[in-house]
Amino acid sequence: METILVNYEGHVATITINRPKALNALSTQVLTELNEALTEVENNKEVYALIITGAGEKSFVAGADIAEMKDKNVEEAAVYGKFGNEVFRRIETFRCPVIAAVNGFALGGGCELAMSCDIRLASENAVFGQPEVGLGITPGFGGTQRLARTVGVGIAKEMIYTARNIKAPRAAEIGLVNRVVALEELMPTAMKMANGIAANAPIAVANAKKAINNGLQTDIESGVAIEVEEFSNCFATEDQTYGMTCFLDKVKEKSFSNK
Repeated sequence: METILVNYEGHVATITINRPKALNALSTQVLTELNEALTEVENNKEVYALIITGAGEKSFVAGADIAEMKDKNVEEAAVYGKFGNEVFRRIETFRCPVIAAVNGFALGGGCELAMSCDIRLASENAVFGQPEVGLGITPGFGGTQRLARTVGVGIAKEMIYTARNIKAPRAAEIGLVNRVVALEELMPTAMKMANGIAANAPIAVANAKKAINNGLQTDIESGVAIEVEEFSNCFATEDQTYGMTCFLDKVKEKSFSNK
């Protein structure tokens, strides 16, 4: 792959969008290779957590590739939007938790990419925004849907309608990011969190992710039923027996088998 780097460290994988000269803008090639990288990581059963970040110190993803989009017709734009949404939906429903390590600009498609991840960590220089209406279009990779679900309808409409960017502290204030850290601490913080996730029972973590994501799409009664199903499914795993035995035996250092 020319625009994507994949790295493995223990049970954590890192996908880096590697177009720093273009501020890691999302071209069709980037989206295609990102999709390929997701397949590679998904097939590696030793990966229990994934980090997505951008190359360099200026930008996570500055947005979609405007030069590539400019001359598309309606049909071509629909295909492009559908593909971007399919890739981001893969991230949202990925089998293990995904952490966005946002190192700079996260605008348009970059903000949408970050929102498709489970957890967002931002460097102090990070900037978020959905500037699409200033370009004559709407957000097209899930921005109109995930932003409202993440920060509330009123703030989402304000950000989208005004096309104004917000800095990392404000993003944390409205719940768009979980934590803001110094740029040099961003990847160490993301790795520490990812390793903390990976130290827990992988099947239980995956089931919890499914319960949260699926439950949010329905009413509370249906959500509770989803939770009960995912909870009870854990009792078919070796990790459940092992984890509870360790607790009763006061064993602090655990090593789950993912079975």
